[in-house]
Amino acid sequence: MIAVVPLGAGERMTMKVSPAVAFAPANLTVRAMVIADAGNRALEIIAESNDFYRSSMVQLEGDRSARTSLFEFRSLPPGRYEVRAHLLGARGEQRATVRQQVNVMASGSADR
Repeated sequence: MIAVVPLGAGERMTMKVSPAVAFAPANLTVRAMVIADAGNRALEIIAESNDFYRSSMVQLEGDRSARTSLFEFRSLPPGRYEVRAHLLGARGEQRATVRQQVNVMASGSADR
């Protein structure tokens, strides 16, 4: 079950990562909700652990962009991940950043 949390006063962006705990190889779904603003130009999502890094970026059309952007990271290996979303402006400046921790555990199937 995924709940969409409304953006509070002053928040430009929220993020929901699912699942928060998974077995490797894990598929993560990231939903980033962004307040419409003419200065919004890009959204970057990063999944990073000590041994792994993956990122994805989409261009935004300011206040004409979709409010919700969906990203999928597939086949992530075991590790403790920090998933970050960066909302970027016209000159590449960070307008907002949110973070969430995710734990991808090693599968026990290799021990059999």
